Amino acid sequence: MKTIVITGTRKGIGQALAQHYLNKGWNVAGCSRGDASIQHEHYTHFSLDVSDEEAVVAMARTLKKQFGQVDALLNNAGIASMNHALLTPASTVNRILQTNVVGTFLFCREMAKLMRSTKAGRIINFTTVAHPLNLEGEAIYAASKAAVESLTRILARELAELQITVNAIGPTPIETDLIRGVPADKMEALLQRQAIRRMGEVKDVINAVDFFIRPESDFITGQVIYLGGVN
Repeated sequence: MKTIVITGTRKGIGQALAQHYLNKGWNVAGCSRGDASIQHEHYTHFSLDVSDEEAVVAMARTLKKQFGQVDALLNNAGIASMNHALLTPASTVNRILQTNVVGTFLFCREMAKLMRSTKAGRIINFTTVAHPLNLEGEAIYAASKAAVESLTRILARELAELQITVNAIGPTPIETDLIRGVPADKMEALLQRQAIRRMGEVKDVINAVDFFIRPESDFITGQVIYLGGVN
């Protein structure tokens, strides 16, 4: 039975991804700052902050003892804050960068170590269309995800010798807590900048993740897919 690690599984996209891979017969190891919201015999939950290095290392050690190896990693956990740059405090900047950049890096580093024996590891990071669209009010969030994209491309090269692919997905707005509170007019303006002018759905993300995880995708690495026709 294969094992997939998914960060941010308490709700939203992460929870849906966890349920999807449980239904496909995978072992799923999830994490969030809170307690588990999924009850399943093949689901293991870790309550931690993804930017806490000691906690991430301890999780990796537990997974090695429990499963021996990890086959795939989905770095879904992330936070956003919509503020004009002149009104963004350093505390918000640090919180976003710690979760989105440091957390993504730590999980890539530790889980890649557990993928070495598989010769077919898959890492999928999450970015955002706020980066290519240069969305006002999202300066730090977009910058954090630009860093994730750079990390994705460089890790794709560094981990290729271990036969681990590293790619990224940039969803368009999906009805989750991440976009709650965004004014309706701003959301409509964003949708008008997409080729396909509708809100994204969880199934769109799952489809892209499935594509990157397929065994036949072993020649695809260092790529970023923005959904909705954003480029």
